[in-house]
Amino acid sequence: MKQIDLFVNSVYQNVGGNKKEIQELKDEMKSHLLEAVHELKSEGKSEQEAIELAIERFGGEKEMRSVVGQLFKAQKTFAKWILYLAIAIILFTASAFGYIWSMEEENASENSIIATQISEILNDKTNITEGMKEEISSLIKGTDQISNLEIYKLSNVANVNLVVDYVRDTKPDYRYEQKVWNPKWLQADFFPYANWDKEWYVGMETRHIGDLMAIILFSGVAIYGTLFTIWATINAYHHRRLNAGWVIAFVFFNVIGYLIYVLVGKRK
Repeated sequence: MKQIDLFVNSVYQNVGGNKKEIQELKDEMKSHLLEAVHELKSEGKSEQEAIELAIERFGGEKEMRSVVGQLFKAQKTFAKWILYLAIAIILFTASAFGYIWSMEEENASENSIIATQISEILNDKTNITEGMKEEISSLIKGTDQISNLEIYKLSNVANVNLVVDYVRDTKPDYRYEQKVWNPKWLQADFFPYANWDKEWYVGMETRHIGDLMAIILFSGVAIYGTLFTIWATINAYHHRRLNAGWVIAFVFFNVIGYLIYVLVGKRK
């Protein structure tokens, strides 16, 4: 019926989106209208009366055009913002993880330099003088991740393999402690860092925030993966190709899974 075709085409006239999807929706609307026309004709209405009444009951051209347009716009906007949010989350996660990782690498390098400088101060010395203590403490104060320093003289240790036992059971020749920045949310742990030669053992406790790095990475990837899966699932639903297999592909393979979905769709 030409009037039904004209009505359906007018409703979807300015609707943008996937052409195949729109055509399927148009066919579905046309099917419902034709079914209503046949029912009205069976009730004794003429064909023209049945068509006009079916269209009127369906909502009218202007109202249906408005509803369809708003529906498509809302769906597109919702899906678009989900994708934008997913991209923002993964970029933030990568940036935060990279920043903390670089900071940890910088701290590790600084720990090595400080330990080397302390060893140079102790080199060829038999005792730690007050001047040496001030020089060593100033090195530690210049950092924000070293919380504890202990120095042991190893001249009494006969075997290098006994150094760890000696340090564990002996009082240090010099010890320096300081408070370092360590709020609870930082999830920091303190790990030992040691450097020794034949004469001196230099041990430090340094702050590491590897747990925070793991939390940021896991949380960010999980949120991103969930949002991306929602976006991909919405697209697959609109394309009338949604099934459990594609959802599993989106969950476990993410972008690769969606690219496979797109390629399969193009082949079909």
